[in-house]
Amino acid sequence: MKFSTTESYVASEDLALAVNAAVTLQRPLLVKGEPGTGKTELARQVAASLGLPLIEWHVKSTTKAQQGLYEYDAVSRLRDSQLGDGRVHEVANYIRRGKLWQAFEAEARVVLLIDEIDKADIEFPNDLLQELDRMEFHVYETGETIRARHRPVVIITSNNEKELPDAFLRRCFFHYIRFPDAETLAAIVRVHFPGIKDQLLTAALTRFFEIREVPGLKKKPSTSEVLDWLRLLLAEDLGPEELRRAPHGALPRLHGALLKNEQDVQLFERLAFIARGQR
Repeated sequence: MKFSTTESYVASEDLALAVNAAVTLQRPLLVKGEPGTGKTELARQVAASLGLPLIEWHVKSTTKAQQGLYEYDAVSRLRDSQLGDGRVHEVANYIRRGKLWQAFEAEARVVLLIDEIDKADIEFPNDLLQELDRMEFHVYETGETIRARHRPVVIITSNNEKELPDAFLRRCFFHYIRFPDAETLAAIVRVHFPGIKDQLLTAALTRFFEIREVPGLKKKPSTSEVLDWLRLLLAEDLGPEELRRAPHGALPRLHGALLKNEQDVQLFERLAFIARGQR
């Protein structure tokens, strides 16, 4: 079975090709793109499309690669030894299995999502090279080697917050999710709001793309944000004429769903002030 657009996810032809190529090559798929372009959701949709379980590992700034393999809880073992707990004689009782271990020991093939890998320390990707290559790792505390029963489909996302090491990149199949054009974005909207009227959709997306193209914008609104905005427009029962009446540079209606920092709000306020002065 191959991945393609689903009922709840619009995948471009080149994105579907990238997913299927990574699966065929048995390489991790590294997906980059603007925040909010559906990178994390892609893994969920791939799992659903291929009929595979999904294991999600969400990386934070404090995450270490070792945590994906396992963690040895020496503190609990020491405490139990002081309490005379018989479990202390078996070190395996204090091994916490990480997401990679869970993926490796799964009885059937799974999709493993390593989400926002660029949040972690620069050494994080390099520390996973051998495990992702060989699909095995050693547990020093117990002396056992954990080998993958089935090679998981590995999807790794990055928001481009920092460069990833070349050695890591060489082992991945890469795809950059470009921001969708108006036609693709309209198709995405219709998946989430199948009953939306054409005139409202056209007016909203026209306004949305105008906002994204404003020079000096610190954070351009993303796909997820336009969906939130449209949900609010529909809830408030705003019509297309109300969106078209907004002067160029004016703050958009319900702008809190689109503009996420004070600098961008102030930028639109300045543009509106300038526009009023030119009348």
